[in-house]
Formats: sequence, C-alpha cells, structure tokens
Amino acid sequence: MTSAKRYGGAMRTATISRKTSETAIDVTVNLDGTGAYVISTGIGFFDHMLEQLSRHSLIDLNVKTVGDLHIDQHHTVEDTGLAIGEAIAKALGEKRGIRRYADALSPMDETLTRVALDISGRPFLVWKTEFSQKRLGEMDTEMVEHFFHSFAQTAGLTLHVETLYGSNNHHIAEAAFKGLARALREAVEIDPRKAGSIPSTKGSL
Repeated sequence: MTSAKRYGGAMRTATISRKTSETAIDVTVNLDGTGAYVISTGIGFFDHMLEQLSRHSLIDLNVKTVGDLHIDQHHTVEDTGLAIGEAIAKALGEKRGIRRYADALSPMDETLTRVALDISGRPFLVWKTEFSQKRLGEMDTEMVEHFFHSFAQTAGLTLHVETLYGSNNHHIAEAAFKGLARALREAVEIDPRKAGSIPSTKGSL
C-alpha cells in the first residue's frame, strides 16, 4: 500500500479553489495516489489529456472547471493549469526528501517526445513542439503549450518539452502529457536515501 505521506508524516494532498470573473475551479491532488481521476473542464480533448497526466503520474487528480468558453478556451486552460500547479506545489510542502529531478522519453506510435524537469522553485518552460493543425477535437492546439506554461509557473518547475519527431497531432500532444506525467511521478517520489532533507545545497526550494 502506497503511503500518502510526506517525510515526517504529513499527508501529501492539497485542495485549491480558484474563483475569478472568468473561471471557477476546484482541484484536489494526492501525490501518492494510484492515478485515479475525475476531470471536467468543458473541453473534451483537454479532459483526455489531464486524465493521461493523472493516470501515468499516479497522482490522483480531481478537477472541476467552469469557464467562459463562450468567449474562447484561453482562460479555462490557463486557469486550470495554474490551479493544478498550485495544488501540486502545496502538496509538496517544503519538498523534503523528494527526488526533485526527472526525465522521460515518451513514445507514441511514430512520435517520440522528451520531457525533463526540475522541481526547482524557478518556473521556466522550454517548448520545442509544433502542431500542423489548429484544433484537436474542440481544443485549440496553441492551448497545449499554454497549459504547460501555466502549470510550470505555479508548480515551480523548470520544464523542458521537446518532440524529437512525430507527425500525428494527437500523438504529439498526448506524448507531451504522458512524458510530463512520467517525469512528475519520479520527481515527486520520496527518496529514502535523502532522509527527509531538502534536495538543495541552499537549504530550500
């Protein structure tokens, strides 16, 4: 049975409610879960990608977003990314004992994507991925990068995403989310060799 505790016994869970004039979002995460999810954002393809993020990271994820989709998808995707990132950062707490660094190669049929991340507290996104069509289902493909940017901002990640090759737009998007998931799974894990120390020579992250 996986322990849902950070070093010292506290639960590695968090709930965030984010309300603005543009969106209303409730997010709950459990970093030591099984990849269980309940996702509803009003954008079907986005829901599918967040389901991949949960399932392959083993982070339990509940997301309920009501946004101004009558205008466009920008606020819904951006604010959902901000809220999920904030919840993960809150669940990590001081980040004692975590592995911190991780990377993953994510193959999906003809596509191969590389994701590398550092839970550094210094948000930065390097995005080397392109799409050849404007939409996937009802989701604007430009919103994929915007989600990764928003998520990295509040989660406090240095995040690099690069599609090494690929042609199918669905596969390119999904490989990016699955790569993020697999890297997150490793980076947030507790490393028993670190004995609860903060993984930085500065003493904080």
